[in-house]
Amino acid sequence: MPKSKLGLRKLKHSSPPKLQYELLEHKLNDLVGAEIKFTYTGQISCINCERKIKKTFNQGYCYPCFQTLARCDTCLVKPELCHYSKGTCREPKWGEEHCLIPHYVYLANTTGLKVGVTRGYQLFTRWGDQGAISAVVLAKVPERLVAGELEVAIKEHLNDKTNWRKLLKGEFEELDLLTEKTNLLSKIPSEFKDYLILDGEESDVYGFQYPVESYLDKAKTHNFDKTPVIEGILHGIHGQYLFIGDAGLNIRKFQGYEVEFTY
Repeated sequence: MPKSKLGLRKLKHSSPPKLQYELLEHKLNDLVGAEIKFTYTGQISCINCERKIKKTFNQGYCYPCFQTLARCDTCLVKPELCHYSKGTCREPKWGEEHCLIPHYVYLANTTGLKVGVTRGYQLFTRWGDQGAISAVVLAKVPERLVAGELEVAIKEHLNDKTNWRKLLKGEFEELDLLTEKTNLLSKIPSEFKDYLILDGEESDVYGFQYPVESYLDKAKTHNFDKTPVIEGILHGIHGQYLFIGDAGLNIRKFQGYEVEFTY
């Protein structure tokens, strides 16, 4: 059986409709239905500076990086709090390259209708990472702060979270996103009207197909800190979850963990 030592990083995937997944150099779609095994070695390294650490912050960082990197600031989770214009961005150059660029505000069907925000260049990546069944762009705005402000206005009417328990069990709703988008338009404040995407290629609804043979009976998750050896049949991959045996493993949560991967 092939065996390799890995420093875990988030799963990468192709564009829709049929997602092809990779864990570093390993192609995972081919392993669905096969026995796999992860053995945590006890070593963790920061995914930014690579220093050895005992625990991670913000899915893979050491505490100093968590405190100093702009990508770990609260405004990355709550874009309406972007403070670049106040001169207080932790890394102004990083902010210019990642925040002061076009962003999309979108609607997605993950485990129900939700609103979200992402940078213009990573639309499909964001949707696939969240486990969207389908998604459509609502608006294209000039920078992250504006995207956050629009998202806040929409959150008065919609959820912005994915129910991970329903995702693990494969409990998805059937939604017509174009109808949902049309119904929402009248509720959007007038200052955002010029940013709305109403026609053209960017207004298409995209569907996603995940390599899953079966979802889980119960919403259980694996945890390397409690169980260093995780093994079983890989039943499927959805979002950042591997369905191994009777539980899901959120790979992104354990970025920086060193494991031996056998299949």
